[in-house]
Amino acid sequence: MAHVVATAGHVDHGKSTLVRALTGIEPDRWAEERRRGLTIDLGYAWTTLPSGAHVAFVDVPGHQRFVGNMLAGLGPAPVVLFVVAADAGWQAQSSEHRDAVRALGIGRGVVALTCADRASAEQLERTRAQVAVELADTGLRDAPVVVLSAITGDGLDDLIAALADVLDAAPPAAEGRLRLWVDRSFSVAGAGTVVTGTLATGTLSAGDDVEILGPRGRMGAGVRRIESEGAGRDVVGPVRRVALNLRGIGADEVARGDAVVTPGGWRESDLVDVRRTSGPPTLPEQLHLHVGTAAVPVRVRPLDDDHLRLRLARPLPLAHGDRLVLRDPGSGVVAGALVLDTDPPPLSRRGDAARRAAALATAAPGGDLGAEVARRGAVPVDRLRQLGLLGAENTPPDGVLAAHGWWVDAATCAGWVRRLVRAVADHHERDPLAVGLSRGAVRDLVGLPSDDLVDLVVGEAGLVGESGYVRAADQVAGLGPAEDAVAELERRLAADPFTAPEADDLTALGLGARELAAAERQGRLIRLGSGIVLLPTAPALAMRALAALPQPFTTSQARQALATTRRTVIPLLEHLDARGWTRRIDGALREVVR
Repeated sequence: MAHVVATAGHVDHGKSTLVRALTGIEPDRWAEERRRGLTIDLGYAWTTLPSGAHVAFVDVPGHQRFVGNMLAGLGPAPVVLFVVAADAGWQAQSSEHRDAVRALGIGRGVVALTCADRASAEQLERTRAQVAVELADTGLRDAPVVVLSAITGDGLDDLIAALADVLDAAPPAAEGRLRLWVDRSFSVAGAGTVVTGTLATGTLSAGDDVEILGPRGRMGAGVRRIESEGAGRDVVGPVRRVALNLRGIGADEVARGDAVVTPGGWRESDLVDVRRTSGPPTLPEQLHLHVGTAAVPVRVRPLDDDHLRLRLARPLPLAHGDRLVLRDPGSGVVAGALVLDTDPPPLSRRGDAARRAAALATAAPGGDLGAEVARRGAVPVDRLRQLGLLGAENTPPDGVLAAHGWWVDAATCAGWVRRLVRAVADHHERDPLAVGLSRGAVRDLVGLPSDDLVDLVVGEAGLVGESGYVRAADQVAGLGPAEDAVAELERRLAADPFTAPEADDLTALGLGARELAAAERQGRLIRLGSGIVLLPTAPALAMRALAALPQPFTTSQARQALATTRRTVIPLLEHLDARGWTRRIDGALREVVR
């Protein structure tokens, strides 16, 4: 199994020397670091323990000027090697690194008391006691403590054994959405862009398409080649140090703090609600947020003593349960926070902040899927996945309905149903000639977020949707006051089927366009062309007469056979042509299609 371990500890306490002794690899990459004997940026090395565990080390700087770099290395790592020099004891940056470990919720690691060859027995015991006190309220309170000297090698085997035990007891890495926080980006001659980082979740394969999320926006790229621990890999999973050779993107377009993700798999958030997990109860309004390898300024809005709303200077791909470090570079204040919501509701009314804090107090770190759907009323399934609330499963929880790529809260849907039933009834009462509500009107009147949900609500309401309209199942549009006029027109046309009423006749009967349309929907009349109204039986009656004519026939012959006018016969013949019952031969002749 592969593991990633980050170092932590005060400057000059021997972190890099210890990594070098464990792996045989020089972690300091810069000539300046080697010249000064001071780690400035992140270093990387790897080895295979006698237990068979593959371990990659991320060596972090200990100097106070490089705390940001330290957090970039410590942030994605699940295990820490906390280094304290036995002869020097606990120091200032030991406390800052401890605060970072606490803020990140790191609960697995080993404490190495280095430089034992330079420490007296009294110094060693004093340092051991200091470590016990300082780490008492962190996840490392029960971590094994190993005394050693990386220079002489004394105790190194004990450290390796303790590290192997800690790694062996670590739970399997959780599978999840791909997110690789980039800590380096550079170009290699003949290969192109290479980025490195700690793969904490997800799986990558050579040939995959990925997205790079950063301040430049979303950029697509392809994975040409993968390396891990100095060897090429076809597939890598968590937790591993990886180097990705990317195509389609330049090295200057990717930087530390960017994230490599599955295309379309993540939503970026610039507003999040969090629970404070460590640090002072009162925080400055302006802080820096560190997550993964990213660092962005944030504005802090307290919701109550334990919950905060953070406004990020730029959006990041955050997820429920992410651990954040909040830091004031000026005062050195370090606090920890746990992400509870990456898509929080607005706080626009008096008392919203208090109500939101009360809701967050019972929120689960990984998010409550049913509660999240209920809060939104309805949400696309793809958005739930982008928010990290939904994995590969597609089964909605109790109280949630699924329809056309949406999950809908059942209580919200019930409210929509009540509004729709009332709206349909009111509409029919106001306008008995109407066939029903249009789908667009349904969406607007009910307040649906998408046309895709119209069918769901119509079905839940027991209504009928047809021809773009929604009506009650027992609702048949009547003709109201127009009933007598339509009946009179039916009597006239029954006696003389091809004598279409003139416009003045229709006006005298009180039959306008809406009344005629309603009668046509009920199958009482048909309208041909502009203003020609006949009975629905007229086309069939016309065909009997036309079939008896010598074929082909002229329009004049058809007019005479039907005892009608050109005003009526022309649209009637065009109607028969359109139905395929008759066929035009040329500009003057037609024939019956047999």
